[in-house]
Amino acid sequence: MPSTLLGPCEYREDIRKSRFIALAAPIDTPAQALAFIDQASDLTASHNCWAWKLGDQYRSSDDGEPGGTAGRPILAAIEAQDCDRVVVLVIRWFGGIQLGTGGLARAYGGCANKCLQQAEKKILVKRLRYTCECTFSELALVKLRVGEADGLVENETFTASGVELRLALVPHSVELLGRQLADLSRGRMVLDKL
Repeated sequence: MPSTLLGPCEYREDIRKSRFIALAAPIDTPAQALAFIDQASDLTASHNCWAWKLGDQYRSSDDGEPGGTAGRPILAAIEAQDCDRVVVLVIRWFGGIQLGTGGLARAYGGCANKCLQQAEKKILVKRLRYTCECTFSELALVKLRVGEADGLVENETFTASGVELRLALVPHSVELLGRQLADLSRGRMVLDKL
């Protein structure tokens, strides 16, 4: 199952006199990935190469290294570790010894891989989106039931007659939660899939 990082992590390695630092962090948007890259990049370094993956979206950069020797191996390391919602930046200070294209790919991909291996991770749970309406007096109990079902309340909209909720629910808990909410409201509350 895909996982993401619990927080930022770092890995350092010297390879044939070149110094490499791999930095990784969890992300929720492409803008967060780019902000992390901008903040963590070292302008005194020879290269700041990176990759990020967010669902079906991904990007990478070789930052002046020969094409395909840095960004793609970093992205391959993210995928090899079955990570998602992750950005990895590998900073290199050139030490005077050429590594060649294969050596560069192994160095960048290896540093990213080791950084992600040692990172604390959490499993990403696939959730489906539903809506539900309840009265003001039922709101606290509805939130309790959603939490017990490992679901999330993504949005609450208060109306004149009650509360409209947008929920993110784990697929295997939808049927039970639907029955609980119907019982709670005498059949009035229904989960509608978005």
